[in-house]
Amino acid sequence: MAFDERVVNGMRVLAAIVDAGSFVRAGEALEMSQSGVSRAIAKLEARLNIRLFDRTTRKVSLTDEGRRFYAQIGPLLAGLEEAVASAGEGAVAVRGRLRVNVEPLLARLLLGPKLGGFLKRYPELDLDVVARDQLGDMVGDGFDLAIRFGHPQSSSLIARKLLDTRVLTVATPAYLRRHGVPKKPSDLEGPEHTCIHFRNPATGKPYEWEFHRGGKTTIVNPRSQLTLNDAGTMESVLLAGYGLAQVIDLAVEPLLRSGAVVPVLTAWPDERFPLYAYYPSRYHPPAKTLAFLDFVATLVG
Repeated sequence: MAFDERVVNGMRVLAAIVDAGSFVRAGEALEMSQSGVSRAIAKLEARLNIRLFDRTTRKVSLTDEGRRFYAQIGPLLAGLEEAVASAGEGAVAVRGRLRVNVEPLLARLLLGPKLGGFLKRYPELDLDVVARDQLGDMVGDGFDLAIRFGHPQSSSLIARKLLDTRVLTVATPAYLRRHGVPKKPSDLEGPEHTCIHFRNPATGKPYEWEFHRGGKTTIVNPRSQLTLNDAGTMESVLLAGYGLAQVIDLAVEPLLRSGAVVPVLTAWPDERFPLYAYYPSRYHPPAKTLAFLDFVATLVG
């Protein structure tokens, strides 16, 4: 027998009549009219091709066929009620498995040190964090949520901006002593400076060197023999004094505080790089997704 909505509704009405002992009280419990209760049972009886109740003016009782059918559907109805309750709890309770696609840099610098505290707050949550360079097919790869740097591409995903971080041009003091401090963006195109390119995972090409000031953008093509795609390698090459790099301030904040690197070309301060959260639908995101979004927003805030 193929189930449809009318069959499931009829089974609910059947169970209510058995529990209440009458069609009238079952209607009151279900907030249905007595005629609505009778129609639901008549449709179920027609679908099953059996009679479920013996009805008199004083008593309602299950037939033998009705008792057998009710005994079979009892566990099913209990399972349906449990599933509905569990689903409802998922909307308000942080529980179950959450699979998140995150930028490796974000995972290392911000999430890693704080994940333990987050999980202690939600002991019923199983968190699967995958650090990867690209968003890929988020839904097809089974991710509930993604946290990525960069401007969103056109897609069916919901994109929520979490922050804009500054883009800085930095070098070590030792490099600047050897090569001099650039005064304007075009100085980076001269032979005295060496720059480190970083590959854009979305395009496979190095990011352009941009400088923003007062609504105007200047793009330069600096000399470079080295292109990288890993933030950790970029940091080690930068700290070795090899050259200048364009980085987000979120990534080098500790190095700036310690003086290990210093910013240059600070008269062009307006370039920003966004961080976005992506998820499949704006309707009824589960509590586990909202909890992780709030957690990340607190960290970057």
